[in-house]
Amino acid sequence: MFEFEDNIVFKEKENDVLTVGELLIDMISKDYGENFESDSYNKFFGGSPANIAMNVKKLGINSCVVSAVGRDNLGKFLIKKLESANINTDYVDMVDYSTSLVLVTKSKATPIPIFYREADYHLCFSPKIADIVKNSKIVHFSCWPISRKNSRETIFRIIEECKKNGTIIGFDPNYHKMIWDKSEEGTQYVKEIIPMVDIIKPSEDDAERIFGKDTLENQIKKFLELGAKFVVMTLGEQGAIASNGTETIKFNTLATEVVDTTGAGDAFWSGFYSAIIKGYSIKKALELGFAVSAYKLKYTGAVVELPVLEEIKSIYNL
Repeated sequence: MFEFEDNIVFKEKENDVLTVGELLIDMISKDYGENFESDSYNKFFGGSPANIAMNVKKLGINSCVVSAVGRDNLGKFLIKKLESANINTDYVDMVDYSTSLVLVTKSKATPIPIFYREADYHLCFSPKIADIVKNSKIVHFSCWPISRKNSRETIFRIIEECKKNGTIIGFDPNYHKMIWDKSEEGTQYVKEIIPMVDIIKPSEDDAERIFGKDTLENQIKKFLELGAKFVVMTLGEQGAIASNGTETIKFNTLATEVVDTTGAGDAFWSGFYSAIIKGYSIKKALELGFAVSAYKLKYTGAVVELPVLEEIKSIYNL
């Protein structure tokens, strides 16, 4: 049970947060618009788990990425970005497929993506991955790696290693039907993963895509009934609701300026993980997660120049 006032006590390990999954290019439109009317797009470092690894490093803790990119110049660009942030790239494979890419409209609401996938799901388990999982305090992944067979098998192996080593597992159930093979019912795999993880953060849209329309309370209940230990449901400008099954708390948004919502959820995860690693209670870590997300919303792109967590804490008077 994760109590809101508890501090999570971690074993001493060399790495704080290990993110697994998509490392890709975000092509974000120069202009706002939901129908891709813009003629100009800018290239950004992207991929939800990789964004989190970059963010937590800036916030003041250690991170590492397990991923696959193409043996092309876009793949090299992504690896150089990680290296420039002093993140170990030993676990990023270069494979003979094109680096994955997402086309995104610049948005003040929920961005609309178009997916072009190749390299990201060609991620194979190995002894060196087992070692870094064993030596990490938190492992995080999203729906992307479980949406295709190669990387899905890797995720299941990683979960096994986490269970052996007492590693906290965070899961972002960012389900999009388009990223799954048409022969598979992706929501069934998502539901199979939920009881295996510790902390899950669906958006209101994610919950609707997985379970269909329902009240917020019922959606949270469905995640808990499937076996999730701790659920944080983000509600955009309405804030978020968090529940451990016995206690539920509503959090208001801290955002006062919204330029681009791309990566806002990743920013939340980053602040939350950094805070619990640094010894804050779960409730305070949630507040700091929302503060980091609010800070990110003022800028375009998923990865922005974040100050250390303590400075963000001061900015938002937490």
